[in-house]
Amino acid sequence: MRGATERARPVPAPAEAPHAAATSDWATLARLLPYLWRYRWRVGVALVMVLAAKLSNVGVPLLLKALVDRMNVKAGDPAALLVVPVGLLLAYGLLRLSTSVFTELRELVFARATQGATRTVALQTFEHLHALSLRFHLERQTGGMTRDIERGVRAIESLITYSLYSIVPTLVEVGLVLAILGRQFDAGYVWITVAALAAYIVFTVWVTEWRTRFRVEANRAETQASVHAVDSLLNYETVKYFGNEGFEARRYDESLRHYERASLKSQRSLSLLNTGQQLVIAIGLVAMLWRATQGVVDGRLTIGDLVMVNGFMIQLYIPLGFLGVLYRQVKQNLTDLHRMFALIDRPQEVADAPGAPDLRTDGPADVSFEQVHFAYEPDRPILQGLGFTIPAGRTVAVVGPSGAGKSTLARLLYRFYDVQQGAIRIAGQDIRGVTQASVRRAIGIVPQDTVLFNDTIAYNIRYGRPDASDEAVQAAARAAHIHDFIVSTPLGYDTVVGERGLKLSGGEKQRVAIARTLLKDPPVLIFDEATSALDSANERAIQAELRSAAHGKTTLVIAHRLSTVVDAHQILVLEHGRIVERGTHPQLLAARGRYAEMWNLQQNREEPETATKGLPGGRPP
Repeated sequence: MRGATERARPVPAPAEAPHAAATSDWATLARLLPYLWRYRWRVGVALVMVLAAKLSNVGVPLLLKALVDRMNVKAGDPAALLVVPVGLLLAYGLLRLSTSVFTELRELVFARATQGATRTVALQTFEHLHALSLRFHLERQTGGMTRDIERGVRAIESLITYSLYSIVPTLVEVGLVLAILGRQFDAGYVWITVAALAAYIVFTVWVTEWRTRFRVEANRAETQASVHAVDSLLNYETVKYFGNEGFEARRYDESLRHYERASLKSQRSLSLLNTGQQLVIAIGLVAMLWRATQGVVDGRLTIGDLVMVNGFMIQLYIPLGFLGVLYRQVKQNLTDLHRMFALIDRPQEVADAPGAPDLRTDGPADVSFEQVHFAYEPDRPILQGLGFTIPAGRTVAVVGPSGAGKSTLARLLYRFYDVQQGAIRIAGQDIRGVTQASVRRAIGIVPQDTVLFNDTIAYNIRYGRPDASDEAVQAAARAAHIHDFIVSTPLGYDTVVGERGLKLSGGEKQRVAIARTLLKDPPVLIFDEATSALDSANERAIQAELRSAAHGKTTLVIAHRLSTVVDAHQILVLEHGRIVERGTHPQLLAARGRYAEMWNLQQNREEPETATKGLPGGRPP
């Protein structure tokens, strides 16, 4: 494959630590807080609603006690009809309603804070991924990375939901119940409740920590399955070419099998956790009710007190019944959020200098490579002291064998990487001293492998200048000689090109790429083997359009077929990262050097083999 030797070798992803350090959880929470601080008044109002809802909730058992005690009236007493149904029953219903109202108000007030924080973090991650170097995107696993982002976004919502809607309200309710029990009865009730809560929490945390590794293993297997699925579907044609559907299915099934085994371990440990929790709750509840029942028998407590204690314990243990789930989810959410923050913390290999100005260009600009040294890896140099200049408005072509470093020139000019030594200048300005965005605005490229968005033809052409009008898009399409083809389709410019533009032919995709670059109208153009995938007839048609597009612009042509660069103002022959010859096409042929050798070899390859004509199957005589 062309340029395969120029790419950075994939580096295996670093091994994930078995378990994050305890301090990282707090550090992750600390990083999330600034995103919520913007909505601090909403947080305050929501906490007030939480307190109001819990006060209403705690008031229900108190009112239920009064209701039961008031039932101790004689038959026929008018108070039984007046006081009990009208007073206490209405108050009971009002408290129940108040709990729901305050809960809904809390969610209504805090919804904007949750969604706002989620959107901000997701956008920041998206922008940072676009700011990372090409090396990162060549080494990434798209399926796994997108899963990390999805989990991280969900983790923000879950953390906020669990903390504000479950953990904080439960803590408030526990405090209120303990205060009431201590005030209404004796310290024994408080100590039983505290002991049960402590045993419950310790058991839950211990078992959850033990079973976390099963959840981590399941997540890792799920991520790997997603990586396999996405990679296989992205390479659908290759799978079909080699008939490897069964192989891909077996590979995917192996990942799913790992996920299944890990999930079963997780489920078994979850059953153990739930059973142990219910045992602790049952022991605590029995101890409380035994003490309250004994108090009723001794005459120290009323039936209403017994009902109130039972109500408090039920209200207290219902949310605690989800503590294991909450703890596991919070731990998992913190892990997921930590992975997304790790993406944000990924350092930029290529970054703008502090206070860097924009690149200044006024019309065509010259481009200079000044003694450039570059290597993707220290032990494999690509460019070695390369130096040449493309005068403003001129065309320079670079030719040479695969792996010579031709496409690396385009990547360096776009600042996908920075040179190790030397400098690259546009209009006399070192591109490392100006903003990357301004450098890329000044350059347009027609690549060898044109990849289009799965959208309309109009969208893909307009991508060169998103604010362009329909008239400008159509003018660019006419200049690229693709307008007639577009209007001949049933949907015209609204025709969807499919994944990576696969619904279009190679020549049609190239013309869309040319139209997109013409619409951008930059002062510097790069044609990176823009016709290598086309037949001779289409190549000649495209070459005419490329020459028209390059008129009056500073143009770098990277080519393998020498017939496409005969009109260049200067041709550079590149081998092993060095220029071995330079000159015009006639000059290089006259020199009878490396260029002339390549030219003769390509011309001989393109001559028809007359010896095979007219023979069945094309076999030689």
